[in-house]
Amino acid sequence: MSETRETMLALPRVLKGREREIVGLLGQFVRCESPSYQKAAVDHLGRIVAGEWRRRGAKVRILRQKTRGNHVRAEIWIGRGRPGGQILIIGHLDTVYPTGTLVGMPFRVSGGRAWGPGTFDMKAGLAIALAAIDGLRAAALRPRKRLVFFWNSDEEIGSETSRREIEREARRSDAVLVLEPALGRDGRLKTARKGVGTAEIVVTGRSSHAGADPGAGVNAVHELALQIARLTKMNNPRRGITVQSTVVEGGTVSNVVPAHARAEIDIRYSHLADAP
Repeated sequence: MSETRETMLALPRVLKGREREIVGLLGQFVRCESPSYQKAAVDHLGRIVAGEWRRRGAKVRILRQKTRGNHVRAEIWIGRGRPGGQILIIGHLDTVYPTGTLVGMPFRVSGGRAWGPGTFDMKAGLAIALAAIDGLRAAALRPRKRLVFFWNSDEEIGSETSRREIEREARRSDAVLVLEPALGRDGRLKTARKGVGTAEIVVTGRSSHAGADPGAGVNAVHELALQIARLTKMNNPRRGITVQSTVVEGGTVSNVVPAHARAEIDIRYSHLADAP
């Protein structure tokens, strides 16, 4: 067995010995709530993450955004001489959970699992990246390539402000690793992601009094409900197609036939040919 292979096999043991430290860091990240639409909250987490990378000697750059959270780029070289290329590791700072979720879902560790808003998707990935650098150093492993970590602030809402920068980094990288959570309880490696699309249905009807003259109205909510029912027939789990109505709005008061209704639709697909 080569010396490098022996060292690699030692890496899990090194990280196991740091488990308490890693979980503590994860808890710090989870307790810093960072919903996508709250810039100040995401920026606060970004500063904490950036500080951890600076403590490890990384060159950190904050990509400031006007309306979304700032993105964090950390570059680190722990090899010898000059790096022979670049590996990009990406992930995100934002979560889907609104501020205040911690009150009813506090961070905790039980039965060998960690719980709390954003733990799975994907603050564990942020902690794992830092642990990986610590582990490489502790095991005296020196990658031949420069490591670039890019944490965006708007992944959960489409990566609108970060996509161009991520693509630019990816084009000059030899490999890209995404620290999204593993698939299933057995931790299977995630090698692909579904495509995603969004759509909006807007229905315009005609209002009238629901009791005095219901026949004069055209109920926009009823029509929207019929269209949503039709959309459910597009679901094809075996092919990897899912269509979900995620936000529904309509009506004004309880005794008026609603003249307006709308729905936001989330579309996921596994094959490019199925893209909307």
